[in-house]
Amino acid sequence: MMKKPENRNEAAASELKSGVSRRSFLKLAGVGTGATIGAMSAFKLRSLALAENPKSAAMGEWLPTTCQGCTSWCSKQAYVVNGRAIKVRGNPNSKVNGVASCVRAHLGVPQMYDPDRVKTPMKRTNPNKGRNEDPQFVPISWDEALETIADKIMELRDNGETHKYMLMRGRYTYMRDIIYDRMTKIIGSPNNISHSAICAEAEKFGPYYTEGEWTYRQYDVVNANYVLMWGADPLSANRQVSYYNSVWGDVLENAKTAVVDPRLSASAAKSDEWLPIKPGQDGALAVAMAHVILTEGLWYKPFVGDFVDGVNQFAPGKTVREEDFEEIHTSGLVKWWNLELKDKTPEWAAELTGLPVEQIRRVAIDYGKAAPHAICWVGGGPAMQPRGAYGSMATHALNGLVGSVDNVGGTLKANKVYTQSFPGYEDYLDEIAKEGKSHKKIDQRGTKAFPSLKKGKSGKGVVTNNAADGIINEDPNEIKVAIGYMNNFAFSAPQTERWYRALSKIPFVVHLTTNASEFTWFADIVLPATHHMFEKYGYVKSFANGYRQVTLLTPVVDRIWDTYTDETEIPWMLAEKLAERGFDNLLRHYQSYKDPETGQAPANAQEFALYALKHATHKLWDPAVHEGGDKFNGWEEFLATGVWNSDPYPFKKRWGAMKTETGLFEFYSETLKHALEGHAEKHETTVDDILKTCNYQARGEMAFIPHYEEPALAGDEGEYPLVLVDYKSKLNREGRSANTSWYQELRDVDPGCEAWEDVAQFNPIDGKKFGIQSGDKIKLVSVTGKLECTAKLWEGVRPGTVAKAYGQGHWAYGRIAAEKFGKKPRGGNNNDIIPADYDRLSGSSAFYANARVRVEKI
Repeated sequence: MMKKPENRNEAAASELKSGVSRRSFLKLAGVGTGATIGAMSAFKLRSLALAENPKSAAMGEWLPTTCQGCTSWCSKQAYVVNGRAIKVRGNPNSKVNGVASCVRAHLGVPQMYDPDRVKTPMKRTNPNKGRNEDPQFVPISWDEALETIADKIMELRDNGETHKYMLMRGRYTYMRDIIYDRMTKIIGSPNNISHSAICAEAEKFGPYYTEGEWTYRQYDVVNANYVLMWGADPLSANRQVSYYNSVWGDVLENAKTAVVDPRLSASAAKSDEWLPIKPGQDGALAVAMAHVILTEGLWYKPFVGDFVDGVNQFAPGKTVREEDFEEIHTSGLVKWWNLELKDKTPEWAAELTGLPVEQIRRVAIDYGKAAPHAICWVGGGPAMQPRGAYGSMATHALNGLVGSVDNVGGTLKANKVYTQSFPGYEDYLDEIAKEGKSHKKIDQRGTKAFPSLKKGKSGKGVVTNNAADGIINEDPNEIKVAIGYMNNFAFSAPQTERWYRALSKIPFVVHLTTNASEFTWFADIVLPATHHMFEKYGYVKSFANGYRQVTLLTPVVDRIWDTYTDETEIPWMLAEKLAERGFDNLLRHYQSYKDPETGQAPANAQEFALYALKHATHKLWDPAVHEGGDKFNGWEEFLATGVWNSDPYPFKKRWGAMKTETGLFEFYSETLKHALEGHAEKHETTVDDILKTCNYQARGEMAFIPHYEEPALAGDEGEYPLVLVDYKSKLNREGRSANTSWYQELRDVDPGCEAWEDVAQFNPIDGKKFGIQSGDKIKLVSVTGKLECTAKLWEGVRPGTVAKAYGQGHWAYGRIAAEKFGKKPRGGNNNDIIPADYDRLSGSSAFYANARVRVEKI
C-alpha cells in the first residue's frame, strides 16, 4: 500500500517522480487560475510540463537556483543537459515554496536564450541623446569599456566631484551592497538610488507606524478563517505567488475570501466577495469596517482589551472616555474612535466607495467574527496612491483590531535569518570620498516636501522617481557619471518622459543589462550582464508558509555570450582598472572578502563572486558557527541543496514587545508622531505645515491615527472622465518578459486580456457611453501623456474606470517586445500616462487612484 504523503509539498514531490498530469501541471504552475490557457499550443504546454517530469527529457541533472521573475524569489531547480537549461521546477528542499512554480519561472528559459540579449560590450557613437536619437552602438572589448568607465570616475575624483557619480539599482540579489553600497561610498558619492519606491514602500508604512516593522509580510492563509485582500492579487502578482497558488484550494475550502479592487482580478474571481470599490476610496471602507467591528463588539479582546465594566460603549456618534477602556497589547484605541471612527458608518462609506451598505456591513461582521484568524492583506491599491500612507495604516489597523498580528492564521513578519554583512568599508574611504559622500542625495529625500520616513527617520527612505527631477534641475547638483543595473526607469517609473530628459542630460551613462532596454537607449557604454536565474552566483531571502528561506542563485549553465555578473564580477574588474590608475582602495576592499573555508583572498572576478557569497552565508552552511534553521555539513552540501530554511515562525512572540514608541500595537501612533515632529523640527516648522506641503488633509491629532483621506486624482473629471486602474500581469517578469513569444501568446491567462494584444478594459456601460467596441484601436490620454492600445469591453471592471495591465508598450528590449525596435512600441506603457506623484511620507511613487484619462478612437 502506498504511503500517504504527509503534506502538500511531499504529495507534489511524489507526483513529480511518477509523472504529472495536465491538470496537476496547471495547479502547480498557476496558469489556469481564474482564466483559460486556450492560447497555449500543445507543443508549448508539453515544453512547460516537462518542468515537472524529469523522465520525459534527455538525461541531465537538476541543479539548484532561484527565480527572480518577481519578488516571490522562489527557490528553483533547473534541469540541465549538456550545459543548457531546458526546464525548471520548484526546489523540493524549500519549505517556503516547495515544488510549486508559477508561469514566470518557466519564462526564464526563453528569456535566458533570447537571441536579442546583449552579447558583448558596446559604446555609443551618436553624441546626441534622446528618445528619437539612434545610439548607433558598436561592439567594443571589455578592456576598452572598463577603461573608459574608470577614466570617467577618475576625472570626478581628480576634480573633487565624486558626489556627481550616481548608481541606480533595480531588482537585486543580496550581493547588492558590493556595487550599490560599498563601491558608491568608496568612490565618494551619496547617490546610490534604489528602485524600492517604485516597488511597494508604502505597503510597509502602515505596519511600521502601527507595529514597528518596516517590512513586507507573510500571511498564514492555511490557518485563516477569513482573508480580505486590498488591491492584492496573490494568485497573480504578489509575494510568493507559487506558494499561494499551491494552497489556494485549501484556503477556499477553509476560509471566506474577499477582494477589494475596482477590477475582477484572478483572486477576486475565486473569492466569496468582490468589492469593486471606486479607486482611492480604500481608506473610507477600512475605517467604516473598523466602526462596525467596534460597534458590534467584534474586536479581539485578548489582544486589544475591553471596557472596564465589560459593557460595549462604542456607539455611532458617541465619544468614549479613555479611562473606561483597558488595553492589553494595543495603544490608543479610544483616541482613534473619538477622532475618526465614531462617525464613519457604513452609510457614510457607501456614498464614497460606491459599495452597498449591506456588503460593507456584511464583510466587516464576517471578518470580525473570524478573529483572530482573519487576515487583512494590504497590497498596493490602498497604499501606493497620493496620501496612501494613511490608507496603508487604516487597512493594516484592521489586523490589530481582530488580533491577527503575529498570530496563527494572521499576518506575520519575516523569520530570523543568519546571513551576515560584507566586510566594512570605512577604512577604505579617503578624504575625497568622505567629502563627496557628505553631499545631499539627488532624489531630494529628507527635504521638507519629501519626508520619506522609513523606519521613523527623516530622509531614510528613497524617492526613486524624483531622482529624474533632481537630475533635470541639477538639484542639489548635476550628475556627470551614472551607472544603472537590472533597472529600466525609462520604462518602469511613472511619467517616463522625465527619465528620457534626465538620462539625456547626464554626460556619461553606463548600463549593465541582459537586453537593450529603454534605459539602454540613453547609455554611452553598455555591459552585457549574466542572467540572474542560470548564470550567476548570489542569494536572496524570501518568506511564506511560516518559514523564511535563503535561496542560492548559481551558474548552472555554460555562458553563451561574453557576459559578466553585475553585482560582483563587473565591480571587481572595474576596481582593477581603478587600481591601475592609482586608486586601489576599492580593489583592496574587495580583496578583504576571503573564503571562509581557506582564508584565501580572491585573485580574480570569479573567485570574488564565489567568496563573497560564501562569506555572506557562512553561518548557514558552516556547522561550527550555526545559529539556527537548517544545518549543513559544509558549503558543498548547501550548494547542492540550494536553499536554507529558517526555524518555524514563533507566533505571538511580539505581543507586548513591538518596536513602536509604546512597545504596543498603536492605533494612535506615537511612533509616527515622533517621526513627523522630528522632520518638522529639522525644517523649523510644524507638523501641520509639513502635511500641507506634502498634500495631505490631516491636521492636528489626525496626523497620528489611521484615517480617511480623499483621493488626489490628476485631471479634471469633465475632460478626463475615466480613472485608470493599473495592474500587474502574472506573466510579467519584472517587466522583462515581453520579448518572449510565450508572454505574448499566453496573455489571456490574465482575466480580461487577449493573446498578442495590449488591451484596455472598459465596462460595457462605458463602452456604450463613449462609443467604444471591443477591438477598436484607441488612445488613452492623461494630463501627462498618451498611449495606444486596443479596447475590450468586459464586465470585470467597475464603470467609470479603465483597467490595463502593465508590461506592454516597450519600444526597445527586443524584436518581440517592440513592434519596431527603437521606433514603435507594441501596445502602450501605462507609465506614459501615470503622473509623477508620490505618497511623500513613505517616498513611494503613486501608481493607483491618481490618473484620470479620456479615450479617443484612432
